[in-house]
Formats: sequence, C-alpha cells, structure tokens
Amino acid sequence: MKLTKTIIPALGILLIMAAQAPVMAQKDTTKGYVFKEEVRLAATPVKNQYRSSTCWSFGTISLIESELLRMGRGEYDLSEMYVVHHVYAEKGERYVRMHGTCNMAAGGASPDALYVLGKYGMVTEEAYSGKVIGEENHIHGELDAVLATYVDAIVTNPNKKLTPVWKQGLQALIETYLGKIPAEFESNGRKYTPRTFAEKLEIKPEDYVQITSFNYVPLYKPFVMEVPDNWNYGQAWNVELDQMIEVIDFALDNGYTVVWGADISEKGFSHRNGVAIVPETSFQETAGMERSRWEQMTQKEKDDMLYSFKSPVKEKVITPEMRQAEFDNYLTTDDHGMHIVGRAKDQNGTKYYIVKNSWGTDNNPYGGYLYVSEAYVKLKTISIMLHEEGVPKKIRKELGI
Repeated sequence: MKLTKTIIPALGILLIMAAQAPVMAQKDTTKGYVFKEEVRLAATPVKNQYRSSTCWSFGTISLIESELLRMGRGEYDLSEMYVVHHVYAEKGERYVRMHGTCNMAAGGASPDALYVLGKYGMVTEEAYSGKVIGEENHIHGELDAVLATYVDAIVTNPNKKLTPVWKQGLQALIETYLGKIPAEFESNGRKYTPRTFAEKLEIKPEDYVQITSFNYVPLYKPFVMEVPDNWNYGQAWNVELDQMIEVIDFALDNGYTVVWGADISEKGFSHRNGVAIVPETSFQETAGMERSRWEQMTQKEKDDMLYSFKSPVKEKVITPEMRQAEFDNYLTTDDHGMHIVGRAKDQNGTKYYIVKNSWGTDNNPYGGYLYVSEAYVKLKTISIMLHEEGVPKKIRKELGI
C-alpha cells in the first residue's frame, strides 16, 4: 500500500507535465518577437511629421534634444519647422542659381538642422510650430507643389532678367504656409532671439560628424554624399562596414545617440509591426514545402510567408559588396531619417537597434519606436550622424578628427 501511494501521485504529476508540455512548446513558438534591451538612452517624446517629407528635420532635432539631455541641460521641445522654413528658402535660392538642375523636392539631409542652428539659431516648438493652415498636423503637399512651381517660373526667366523681389516672393510663400518666424520669443520666463537661444543651448554643429560605408570612394576620407536630397553638399566620412557598426555600438555604450538615414522601401521594414529585418529568402525558410508549390504561390502569398513578422527569422549575411550593389542599383535610396537611441537582442540573440521614428505613436506596438536588425542597418543605411566623441578613438585617428 505504501508503494502504491507513492507511485500513483508520481504518475499523476508526470501525466500533468506531459499534458502541459505541448501547450508550453506551442506558447514558445507563437510569442512573436521578445526583445531584451541592452542599452536605451534618454530621448524626448515621439513626434509626428504626418504628411510632410521632413523626417530629416525631425531626426536631427531629436538628436539635438537627446544631446541636451545628455549634457544635463534639461528637456527641450525644439521646432522642426523653424529648420524647414530656412532650408526651403535656401534650397529655393540654390535651385535658381543652379538653373533648376538640382533638387527642389521636400526632402533634406541629416546635417541640415545643425546647419540652420549654426547659421540662424533655434527656437522652441511653442514659439514656432509651423501650423498656420488650420490643420492639426503637418500637411505639406500644397506647400511643396507651390514652391516648386514658383522657383521653376523664376528659372524660366520670363522677364529676361531676374527681378530684385523674387526672393521676397519665395519667402512670402513659405511664411504663408508655415508662418512668420518670431524675432523674439519666451522660454522658461526669459526672452530670446533665435541666435541667443542657440547660444544658450551650446550645441556646436562642428562637433558632429556624418559617417557611411561604401566601396566606390576611398576609406577614411570625406566626400559629398551623392543622394538627391543632399542639396547643401554635406560631407560624410567613409569607413569599413564593420567599423560603421562599431561606431554605432561604441556611441550607444558611451551615452551618444545617432541619427540614422536609411532606405525604408523594403518589405522587411514595418512600422506597424515595429521591426525592420532582412529575411534570408532562400528555400531554407520554407522547409517542408515543395519547390513547385512555392513557385505557384502569388507574390502576396510569398510576402506574407517571408514577412509575416510573427517571430524572428534567419536573416541575410550582409557584405560590403552586397551593400554597394544595392546602392548602385537604386535599391537603397535616401528615404527616411530616424534616431537610434539604444540596442537590444531578440530571444535568439540577434542584435537590433532601438530606433525612434517620427510617425507618431499610433499603429505601432512600441509607442512609435522600431527594433531594426543589425543586418538591416548594414544593408540599408545611407549614413549616420553623431557627436564626434561618440566615435572610437582609433577610428577618429584614422579619420583625422
């Protein structure tokens, strides 16, 4: 009897464990992405560029706001549209001087906000929101079309001589859609001009560097980034691909955040799912499926399988040659500027970067942030920008900065 009493409870426990085991295993395979954050640096609240192509301003303004937090200067909400206003005016003048042969689209480049801060100063969002057309959010479709049409008319030179007021006309159009920049404004009970406010912030544009990695230009030399939105001919330093990743990791580990300019046209980039990945698209991903069945699937069915974002998948191994080929063939284009503020790993140990986007907090599981895999960063980065002290000393030495 004593033996029986001992065996029966033991059998019961084993049966319960056996019954639970399949459920537990199923739970593990359906839990989706599970991220463990290694480092996450201070950042201001996520903003929304909405229907405007001004990510380049939002990304770098976010960097500046994080830099002010890092420097112990407190939290600021700076004006992205102050930057946009000045860039549109300068871009229009550049377009006319170049006889209409350069870019007059709404896009810009990562260094633009620092350029404006250094040349014109800075204001707060409260002082200049750029919202004067009665919309709750930024909507720039008409503004962009009107400005492009205006400068095209100037370039055609119908008077056979440029009028002395054409720049005033351009400025008037910008002010009509974005508002007039204040000569003075208040912040925390004190009055400032844009210049005196910039002096208070103590952000020095010359302390920030743009870095990239390509095969077609010499290593450790600066060159003008050859993308259409680089209207101001901003320069970037060229390093090896692994060194570019080393810079990002070193920066984050030492308290510096990073502006990230990248291509987001890939199906592996999903703001709705909060991840960006580069799946390995070989047939290993479809184990157990006959090749003939795969080939009979529609493109949508293939995409749904490879880009379901239900759980981590094996990703491509990115080489410098692969990266260069994507750029050369316009498969990697200058689409979007964002802000890297941290690093994490998924349940399989794959590295991701925590990226602050500027598309608001709706329709995103991480409050407007994304987890971007290292493979995606390697393949789809146009350039990064950060404080020069966020670059490892050995790389700074090679660059001479």
